Amino acid sequence: MMPIRLLRWLWRRSLHKDIFNPPVDRREMRGTEMDLQRSLEISERMIEKVRGKRNVLIVAHDNPDPDALAAAYALSHLFLVKAGQNAVIASGGIVGRRENRTMVEKLEINVVPMNKIDRCQYDVVCMVDSQPGTGNSTLPDDCRVDIIVDHHPQRVEVADNMLVDIRNDYGACATILYEYLLAHDVYLGTRLATAMFYAIRSETQDLGREWFPPDRKAYQELLSLSNNRILFDIAHAKVPRNYFLNFNRALESARIFHDVLVFNLFEVDHPDMVAEMADFLLRMEGVGVVLGMGCCDQEEVLSLRLDREELFAGKIIRTVVEGLGSAGGHGMIAGGQIRPMTGNRAVQKELENTLIKRLLKELDYEPVKGRRLLAGDCNN
Repeated sequence: MMPIRLLRWLWRRSLHKDIFNPPVDRREMRGTEMDLQRSLEISERMIEKVRGKRNVLIVAHDNPDPDALAAAYALSHLFLVKAGQNAVIASGGIVGRRENRTMVEKLEINVVPMNKIDRCQYDVVCMVDSQPGTGNSTLPDDCRVDIIVDHHPQRVEVADNMLVDIRNDYGACATILYEYLLAHDVYLGTRLATAMFYAIRSETQDLGREWFPPDRKAYQELLSLSNNRILFDIAHAKVPRNYFLNFNRALESARIFHDVLVFNLFEVDHPDMVAEMADFLLRMEGVGVVLGMGCCDQEEVLSLRLDREELFAGKIIRTVVEGLGSAGGHGMIAGGQIRPMTGNRAVQKELENTLIKRLLKELDYEPVKGRRLLAGDCNN
């Protein structure tokens, strides 16, 4: 007979059915292997394209996040090792979020502002974690792009002589670049491994959001190569007093419509703050959709977050900003830009009301009056 303590333990555990009958994750059904053959073939063509060229430019999207920074860093390393070709990494906007700035400083990733780049000097132009014409890059739409590596849904029309590797069944662009390095058996130093691990970690929220088997494999392998002290310094970067004022502004402005939460930061020092607040507020019980907005340098920045898998954030936000700006994204995270954005807070408030009406309509919700998040009754 089983000991009574073991029987009690089994009974308590049986109350949690997922322990014994875990739900099937659709990602597990797609296989667990990386596509190294595909990565080898496409990356070899990229290497040959840059070999012997005078100048190579790698463009990350504006206000680059860790995934864009690490992907650009990895692609430049691949070109240097396999073709002896140095490449310049550039992006528009700023590296604003303190974690991202610490990442750039600690890992010595040199990013040149796009306004200091003369595109005519470059024989090959690459884009990572973005595509031409999506509105999130300072690179003009008419600029020739030779190489694209991205994990967002394809929106670019592939021209002749353009090398494109777009895999929207990967959770991070850094994972694709990690496959390139593996396929060529390229040595990864600690700095590059740390950058790529942190990119996958932040992009997938520690494999909790929109990850796929190749992301998990890369995550696990890169962790053992990473510098834990630098990872700690990045994740716990010191922030200024204004950072907490933004939290207060987000909470004070937040309104709830059905299960949709909308907040407006109005003026922000850097666009990343809007996305960070959206991630934070999505944690609220009963909220399945968060739309955040804020204005930086005459550009209205939008961030959409979902925890409802039946919806697709990229499609929703493109519909919401149609005719006003540009947008794009993944299944559960998306962003948009409306420029130029001029006027006082009354103008920004009017835009907020317009976006709320469009969002509720797209979600097939009845128009309702928003409830303040910080209402007097805090029991709900």
